[in-house]
Amino acid sequence: MPPVKGGAFTSFRTKFIALIGATVLLSLLVGGGVGLWNVGKLSHDASAEIESGLTKANEEYLTRYINMTSQRATLMFNRTFDQVTGLAKLSQSLIDNPQLNQDLNAFLEQYPGFSDKMTYNSAANWMQNARGEPSVISVWGYLLDENGRMRPDVLEAVRNTQFFDLVVPSLMTSGQDKLQMYYVGPKERPIMRTMPYSDQAQTFDQLYPGNNSQNWWDFFFPGVYEAWESWLKDPSTRPVPTDITVLSPYVDAITGKLIVSYFHPLYTRSRDAVAGMVAMDVTLEQLTQLVEDVKIAETGFAFLSQQNGNVLTITPEGESLLGLTEVSATGAGVTGHERSLLKSTFKDVASLRMPRPGATTIDHVTVEKDGKPMGLLVVMHPIEPMNMWQPNKGIAAENLMLGFVVPDSEIYASLYGAQKQISSATNSIVKGILASVLGFLALVLALSIPLSRRFTAGLVNLADAAGRLTRGDYDVQVPVKGRDEVALVGSAFNSMAREIREHTEMLEHRVAERTSQLASANDEIQRLYDKMKDENLRLGAELDVARKIQMMVMPAQGELERIPDLDIASYAEPADEVGGDYYDVLYIPGGAKIGIGDVTGHGVESGVLMLMVQSVSRALYERGVTDPREFLDVLNRSIYKNVERTRTDRHLSLAFVDYADDAVTISGQHEEVIIIRADGAVERLDTMDLGFPIGLEANINDFLASTTVPFARGDVMVLFTDGITEAESEDGRLYGIDNLVASARRSHHEPAGLIAATIIADLRAHIGKQKVHDDITLVVLKHR
Repeated sequence: MPPVKGGAFTSFRTKFIALIGATVLLSLLVGGGVGLWNVGKLSHDASAEIESGLTKANEEYLTRYINMTSQRATLMFNRTFDQVTGLAKLSQSLIDNPQLNQDLNAFLEQYPGFSDKMTYNSAANWMQNARGEPSVISVWGYLLDENGRMRPDVLEAVRNTQFFDLVVPSLMTSGQDKLQMYYVGPKERPIMRTMPYSDQAQTFDQLYPGNNSQNWWDFFFPGVYEAWESWLKDPSTRPVPTDITVLSPYVDAITGKLIVSYFHPLYTRSRDAVAGMVAMDVTLEQLTQLVEDVKIAETGFAFLSQQNGNVLTITPEGESLLGLTEVSATGAGVTGHERSLLKSTFKDVASLRMPRPGATTIDHVTVEKDGKPMGLLVVMHPIEPMNMWQPNKGIAAENLMLGFVVPDSEIYASLYGAQKQISSATNSIVKGILASVLGFLALVLALSIPLSRRFTAGLVNLADAAGRLTRGDYDVQVPVKGRDEVALVGSAFNSMAREIREHTEMLEHRVAERTSQLASANDEIQRLYDKMKDENLRLGAELDVARKIQMMVMPAQGELERIPDLDIASYAEPADEVGGDYYDVLYIPGGAKIGIGDVTGHGVESGVLMLMVQSVSRALYERGVTDPREFLDVLNRSIYKNVERTRTDRHLSLAFVDYADDAVTISGQHEEVIIIRADGAVERLDTMDLGFPIGLEANINDFLASTTVPFARGDVMVLFTDGITEAESEDGRLYGIDNLVASARRSHHEPAGLIAATIIADLRAHIGKQKVHDDITLVVLKHR
């Protein structure tokens, strides 16, 4: 049987087709593998570049943000330091001027409310003043004799702190919110005076048994007193160059709140020993508000800790996320507070680095939330150091640490989005290549060699484009011819390349734009801060000069005592550093000329106009101008010209009272004049028709008039500005003239000084803790 030619042909064709198919298949696999490798490498490199840029931009932003926030925290502490320093300077001044302190005590003891009525508690063996007084005074058992009476030096110490009830109420209602302010005496007599009033000794007995038998300093804050004594001998031994000592947070015995105390030592007149201290307690609420105000990304938060990792304030969510546990730590007489990063339930958090002074640390940690790992970026920066006392450790320089925490998922959200898109494009390419391999293989098997070149050319173009793409040529495009599988792979590759280019350009633009915005905002904040600081320094100096000038021209006590038949007392309190109220008392042989006025507004401009009025009035008095109408006419023309020259819109209401021969002549337009006769009858004289506002018109002569009324022995006259009648209570009620008349009438039989003190005390009780919004001036005259 002859051989079959067709079989040989078929076998050869099969082998040829198999060879071509295997060659094409191998080429496709090699080309596709190179393409996939290049695409994978491109994906990795693009992700790494984006991650590097985002990390740098975010770290720069967080570093600037935490630096600005730490400056805010430093300003908050400095304001607190300034307040306790102000009280310390006043207290030290009285120590350095004992005669002034004695005179002040003698003066205060004339008025109700400064009595310090002490009561001995025989069961507990301590003395304390009665409830209802502004401050509480506790005198411990070891400062009493066997009969339960204060030693003479302790009694004198109590008396020397009476000024506390005079000055501290205004300090409590101004500046930073305070829990309490107090004074503690030296080790020889550590009496304790605290404002506001509380059951101080009773609470100490309940919470700290044995405190009444051991010296207060040694029981509660051992080592503080001795440290101050060493500072006094050598100031260079202070850890931080300031006398203020801050206590690490502890639970207050009176209120039960978590507080921070600021101690300022006092020294003897000879500066050879400690004379006690003044102190101020604040809660952590203000620090908590500072932390809660920080907003980073969507769920980022901030915290404040001590240098040893003890977290002072943090949001509840942040406390849980960082694995913190709050415990109480009792030691050295006080109950402390501990919530340490070093004892976190998460290993990464417990091993966080504490930054050096002036440095910023940035760490990545892993915690667990809802049973899943979670990456966090933790940024920490120290604020300015302070002298801090801690139980069993003494006083050392302490930098509180400000920390920011933000989840990695929010910092790198755009990176993860880009990686997802790149991964999706890569998967599409893989699917396209596999489909192309199968399609090419089928076509090769069907069409044989002629079509192999076409497939090879397409794959070569695709591989070349992939190589260019991995080298950063994002504009590369694969020529697409036809509609076969290779063409689909090329289209998919072109689409992927365009998406990568657009996404990369968008990310670069956003990073550059955000970095530029942050830099501009930071520069603007710094510029405004520098401008505000310079302006505050300038204004502070101007206000201080104006205030001192005002105080210098006020009538001295000796001038008031020269006036026969009249007992005169006055009180003036400006709403700002410089007041706009005017009053003066001019001695005239046989009588006196008393002026009172109110410049519109208050502050520097009003204070300057008040000084103009005082100067012109004094000049007219020296020239012997006695006629009330002529006196007001000349004064108005002078003030009007000065107002025009200074281009201010200020003017004032002004009235004068001329006393002579048991009668008073009233001229000028101001508030009502109140006269309380010796028998208690009240007269209210309206001054509306007696004049015109000063400095408003050039000529007011036609509006000027005067009225004369008798002023006999025992009669009382009250002059005032609207800062008294328009003073508001905490619920918005005005004090009013009826309350003023009633208060003056109740004490009209007393000397002028006591009448004025009664009115001011009644006014203070009405105002309460409300801020004083206008200048307050009161003048009381009594015919002896």
